[in-house]
Amino acid sequence: MELQDQKSRAVANWLLLGVAMTVIQIALGGITRLTGSGLSITEWDVVTGALPPMSEAHWQELFTKYKTTPQFQLLNFDFTITNFKFIFFWEWFHRLWARTIGLVFAIGFVYFLVKKYFKPNMIKPLVVLFLLGALQGAIGWIMVASGLEGDAVYVKPTRLALHFIFALGLLAYTYWFALSLKASPIEKNKVSAEAQFSLLRIRKWAWIILVVLFFQLIYGALMAGHKAANVASTWPKINGQWIPTGLLSKESFLLNAVNNTIWIHFVHRGIAYILLALIVYWITQMRKIRSNSFWEKVKTLPLLIVFIQVMLGILTILFSAHIVPGVWAGFEWFAQLHQLIGMLLLLSVVNIIYATKEI
Repeated sequence: MELQDQKSRAVANWLLLGVAMTVIQIALGGITRLTGSGLSITEWDVVTGALPPMSEAHWQELFTKYKTTPQFQLLNFDFTITNFKFIFFWEWFHRLWARTIGLVFAIGFVYFLVKKYFKPNMIKPLVVLFLLGALQGAIGWIMVASGLEGDAVYVKPTRLALHFIFALGLLAYTYWFALSLKASPIEKNKVSAEAQFSLLRIRKWAWIILVVLFFQLIYGALMAGHKAANVASTWPKINGQWIPTGLLSKESFLLNAVNNTIWIHFVHRGIAYILLALIVYWITQMRKIRSNSFWEKVKTLPLLIVFIQVMLGILTILFSAHIVPGVWAGFEWFAQLHQLIGMLLLLSVVNIIYATKEI
């Protein structure tokens, strides 16, 4: 039994390495977006694209291809080869890191398979992980392709949101899989009947919060895709109003929901307040219950993380008034940290759902 536990922990650590690498990958995606680098590589060369250009002639060839894109012709027409090399690096590194994640997954899979570390109940989740990873790569290219046609100077915000939310789904699934091999949920027979009832309510609230967080993360991606932070770089009011004008300026609800920047900004702020209130209430219920070591470690994390997230969101909005194109400054730092803490908030909610899964 001890040997089997050691094998499970080894697999869990491998998965947690994948979780950490995925967090870095999503962060790199944020840097790629903030630096406007996502459309610098116009082809999807899965194998040969792993190497950067090795000669000046190759750089010029790739720069020539970039010059055919709408982004260059309509936005970056004054770019030099030096400018191109900068944006190329971030997109290339983002793709390279994705390849590295795939390599770490493949090497670990083969090693644990040969060493017979995998139990029968691990096979299905591993297959799901492989399929989710492949799907995420395909969605990433579909997203990039949306910015290489017509008059697009950036990728389509809806496809960016899809790419982001699938990345978070992959992240959460991998983390849950690792927890199932390493952490102990609360055992029903080790808490009182009253505590069981409270934990059942806490679990129901966790799912409600997860749904609200799902929409908040989608709207965060739409904020990023539409560059909607600076349509209202004021707080607490939105350009001097609690309910801004122009919320329904588009001809249909759907167009307002995904294309109207002031609507997206207003909804993203509103959901943030709702999420904060829900988590404060939720944590007050959780703090009353004591259980195993995993529960004690994770039960207050969502409250700490959501307060940091709200503060970063406010600072991102305020600093959006000082954006300078091509310069990485306060807004970019806060926006990047805001995205990172959003991922940690998601994982903190997953912790609670996992901890109460046997209730």
